[in-house]
Amino acid sequence: MKASPTPMSEPTIPQAGPAETGEKTTPSPVRRLLAVLGLHRAWLAGGAALAFLAAFAAIGLMAVSGWFIAAMALAGVGGVAINYYTPAATIRACAIARSGGRYGERVVTHEATLRALAGLRAWLFRRLIPLAPARLSALRSAELFARLRADIDALEQFYLAVLVPATVALTSVAVALVLCVITLPVAVPLLLLGVVVAGVLLPLWTRRRARRDALQSVSEAAMLRGLLLDALRGHDDLLAWGGVPAHTARIEALAQRLGGRRNRLERLQAVGAGLAGVLAQLTLLAVLVAGVAAVRSGALPPAELAMLALLTLALFEVIGPLPEALAQWHATLGAGARVFELADTPPPFVEPRASAPLPAAPAIAFQGVRLRYAEDAHWALDGIDLTLAAGARLAVVGASGAGKTSLLAALLKLYPVQAGRVLFGGQSLEALQGDALRRHIAVISQHTTLFNLSLRDNLLLAAPEAGSDRIERAVHLAQLDTFVATLPQGYATVLGEAGALVSGGEARRIAIARALLQEAPVLVLDEPTEGLDAHTVGELYAALSAAAGGRTVLLITHRLSALAKLVDEVAVMDAGRIVERVPVAEYLVRERGA
Repeated sequence: MKASPTPMSEPTIPQAGPAETGEKTTPSPVRRLLAVLGLHRAWLAGGAALAFLAAFAAIGLMAVSGWFIAAMALAGVGGVAINYYTPAATIRACAIARSGGRYGERVVTHEATLRALAGLRAWLFRRLIPLAPARLSALRSAELFARLRADIDALEQFYLAVLVPATVALTSVAVALVLCVITLPVAVPLLLLGVVVAGVLLPLWTRRRARRDALQSVSEAAMLRGLLLDALRGHDDLLAWGGVPAHTARIEALAQRLGGRRNRLERLQAVGAGLAGVLAQLTLLAVLVAGVAAVRSGALPPAELAMLALLTLALFEVIGPLPEALAQWHATLGAGARVFELADTPPPFVEPRASAPLPAAPAIAFQGVRLRYAEDAHWALDGIDLTLAAGARLAVVGASGAGKTSLLAALLKLYPVQAGRVLFGGQSLEALQGDALRRHIAVISQHTTLFNLSLRDNLLLAAPEAGSDRIERAVHLAQLDTFVATLPQGYATVLGEAGALVSGGEARRIAIARALLQEAPVLVLDEPTEGLDAHTVGELYAALSAAAGGRTVLLITHRLSALAKLVDEVAVMDAGRIVERVPVAEYLVRERGA
């Protein structure tokens, strides 16, 4: 069953925030889940109403059937006339209401749950966007996917398996006790005792016994997904370094541990269901003993004893699912805690309400910038002072780890700087919204990201409004004409998951075409020709030089042969600092002479 595709509003979910004492207060996952469900209160109320209808109809069907069968038997023995039509019609009505109510309850409650979970998943994704990459770099993609999908899917149990059954059971118990008070008051303590043991004490026992395994199974399932994803994506590296047996052993050990936990949870649920059945029979026996005594004394008509017996069995059918549901309670809350913990992560930047205006040709300036990725880490940027006038072309070179990529991270407002400031177009980055800043900077990074979409759709990510002429021009500048001509469906050809159907060099040129399509005033290139042959590199840099006319260019590369074709100056980085800045011709003469 699928949720409705209609647009959904973002749920208003209580957030962690400062209390009056200045300490951070975190709303409980239960409260926040109720807030998520509250957005669809009409569907939830409808599902609960149908659940009540089905439960009451089931109880009524059993109770009236028991009375009717016994009354008809007694009437036949005694030769007494009895109204056949009214109870028969009542039984038929209860049977129809039970069947219709159960079907409707399944449809409506699942629709409500899927709507709520879809809204929660979209809400969490919107919360993750400002966190990337600074706050999410410590999490693997499999972990993020687990929280977006598996953890949120697990939350469906909160409404379907706990909230609705518990509410229906509580109301059904109240109705059954009222009927018992009316017909056989002496049986009320017996029925109440059985209900309390089976509906309260037994679920609490299963919940306590399941706590550790349920919580651990959530985190271990996420770890297993991560290991499996590592095995798929890093299979070549594992083969090259002989790591397949060790990695396989880790997966098998974790899978066995997780399987053991799930087996224990299933056994616990089975034990709970079995004990609930035993308690139902014991309670029925106690009610029958009290009822038989009342019948003998004349205080209870014989037909009503049969009604009470079947009423007791029907009531235990309603409270029977509670032990199994509460065995999963901790897993549900654990999944909710993981989701909200991630959502509560503070963003690395406090974005301004409105972005400061920027000139058409912005200059760039780093003033005493220091950046590191953790408090105990070394400085990736250690007092950077660097200016780049509008239209200038600069290459940044240096050994691996010198801080070149960190320079780009600071410029793109991906990681916060701990000291100094970066000016873009004369404005401090704190005065610019991240999205507005990055619309002025076209980036070709070391890692090309392609989606399981057509070539056209992958290109249009940079400029959704671009027409065919503009796309073809960018493709031509990126030396992709021949590649497009070989595609079976041209621009409509799907590139596969993560660009699996294209080579590394082709993926890099697609990224270049996408950056050129953006037509931003600043062009940033981080090893843009990695994976391409020397001839293609020369042609590509010549095309980039022509396409970058009037743009500010910041290039990071280790290929000296290409520098003169694209940049005018070279800045040398070492240990997070700019140690030298010279004209490109001077730098090339010195390096080639060395």
